[in-house]
Amino acid sequence: MAPPWKGYLAFYKASISDEGTQSTWRRLVDVDEPVYGALAFNAANAAVGLVHSLPHRSTWTTGDYCYLQGLFVAEDGRGFGDGCRLIEHVYQEAGRMNCSRVYWLTHETNQTAMLLYDKVADRSGFVQYRKMLGST
Repeated sequence: MAPPWKGYLAFYKASISDEGTQSTWRRLVDVDEPVYGALAFNAANAAVGLVHSLPHRSTWTTGDYCYLQGLFVAEDGRGFGDGCRLIEHVYQEAGRMNCSRVYWLTHETNQTAMLLYDKVADRSGFVQYRKMLGST
């Protein structure tokens, strides 16, 4: 498992079962799965960041939307443009797939990330609601 994945889970204080993690990684490397990912590497060729995204249908447009589900850059790797490059990578891939929109969520306390997000996208103003259904 890539170190950025562990950092991503720790940052969000998330606990995902080993089965869930393995399923995610299998999907990321399966060309038949509509789940995409990329890593950012530092000068020492160590992975310092990750992004994963999921294109999906929309009832509002003929083109799919692309949900940027996860973005993380290790704290010691921040400030070098990796987060921006990872977002730009998703933009390029979504454009290649003829998606009409890329969107994502972040926690309201994630002020550091929001400084970047405000530079590369528009804030929608929508509030997320959710109900957990028990399946992981």
